[in-house]
Amino acid sequence: QVRLVESGGGLVQAGGSLRLSCAATGRTLSDYSAGWFRQTPGKERECVAAINRSGRSTYNTDSVKGRFTISRDNIQGTVYLQMNSLRPEDTALYFCAASRTLRVGVSSRPDEYEYWGQGTQVTVSS
Repeated sequence: QVRLVESGGGLVQAGGSLRLSCAATGRTLSDYSAGWFRQTPGKERECVAAINRSGRSTYNTDSVKGRFTISRDNIQGTVYLQMNSLRPEDTALYFCAASRTLRVGVSSRPDEYEYWGQGTQVTVSS
């Protein structure tokens, strides 16, 4: 059984930075494609960024392009989301997700990910 654990969330002022980390217990995350999603009350879960197993292919949603960067360290078995120039509208619960079925590409669809973390809160104050 794979369990994902996120860390790195918190409260930051607008314009600031945070780095989220995601690691897996039970199996190394290097065996999975991964994605970062976020959700606010009353809204659907949105894919912020995704990365394939090798790290050579990534996806960013338009609203975070140029500000957020997804990366991975397959030796450490960790996936990161570096978030710069944070805005109040980035405030959300951020989830890490992992997929064994996505072998080469990336996906922004939540239903393509089998494993989910509990989430880490990111709050950006104006």
